[in-house]
Amino acid sequence: MSTGVGLNCPGCAAEVHQQDRFCENCGQELGGKRIALPNNEPGPPSVCDGCGGLKYDGDGYCVDCGQLRGAPDRFDADLGAVAVVTDRGISHARNEDAVAAAVLDGTGGAPRTVVIVVADGVSSSEDPQVASGTAARTGVDACRTALLDGLPAAEAAMAGLAAAAQAVRDIAVADGHAPSCTYVSAVVRADADGTEITIANVGDSRAYWLHADAPDEPGNPPSQRLTSDDSWAQALVDAGAMDEQAAMNDPRAHTLIRWLGADGPAKPWSDSCIRTMRTTGPGVLLLCSDGLWNYLSDATALAEVATATAPAVAARELVEFALRCGGSDNITVAIVPVPQPGEVK
Repeated sequence: MSTGVGLNCPGCAAEVHQQDRFCENCGQELGGKRIALPNNEPGPPSVCDGCGGLKYDGDGYCVDCGQLRGAPDRFDADLGAVAVVTDRGISHARNEDAVAAAVLDGTGGAPRTVVIVVADGVSSSEDPQVASGTAARTGVDACRTALLDGLPAAEAAMAGLAAAAQAVRDIAVADGHAPSCTYVSAVVRADADGTEITIANVGDSRAYWLHADAPDEPGNPPSQRLTSDDSWAQALVDAGAMDEQAAMNDPRAHTLIRWLGADGPAKPWSDSCIRTMRTTGPGVLLLCSDGLWNYLSDATALAEVATATAPAVAARELVEFALRCGGSDNITVAIVPVPQPGEVK
């Protein structure tokens, strides 16, 4: 909703308004920065797996043997307010994870808002990488639009989730074709008194609130997982049938009971899929696929790595940890630094 406050386009300095999506003078998109990965940009030339050549045509095919150029194993981006990394891992032939993020510029003196989505393609479905990419991009865009329209964070997070679920359902081109994925999103919005973190999730990608070891601080919750997995293991724990360690050792532990896809319900989320937490910081919000938490799921242990260095460095170190442990799945990490209220800009 418009506040009537005049702003300036970062591209041409022409006057714009809070509700504007594009600058009428130069056409630049307003409302901050966005990123979506993997972006399928090939990057620097690499040796062809088929013949060892280094020359490719405009479509990415080797000019000597015709083999399609492989995608990089890793994509990363640092937007300052959020750092993201997604890696193919060691065992998978392709990356079926996806991550998208947007940083919305503050208006009228307000601080920035960060929106992130991590999606993990279900490998047993067809075209899982299409599902995860669609969910991540659609979820961020829909949530961002809702926030720019003035909706509260919880409503915007649900708008993003609903749009992502429908977009993934729409991918199906025939009966039995149901690309599927998990979904976890966050809206991080700071004010003078602290930071509000709103989470939405379907499946077993996770969100964690993490901060370094310190005496108990009123207003700053301890390191903890913020999401509940929609999985067989979590169902066993919730039913009191097993403790978490025993449930994770069950061969059906990672079987999903909720996911995004045409083979699931139109509203695949649970009634408790949205959670909001407030903190006075400092700390970091971590979103990740199970390619990381399969190897490191304890919040305190995650905090030791995630809070020790700058977010972009910490994200890479967590990915490297998962690779050293075996890299049996794709690995995606997103880290948002949360400062103390006095440090908010």
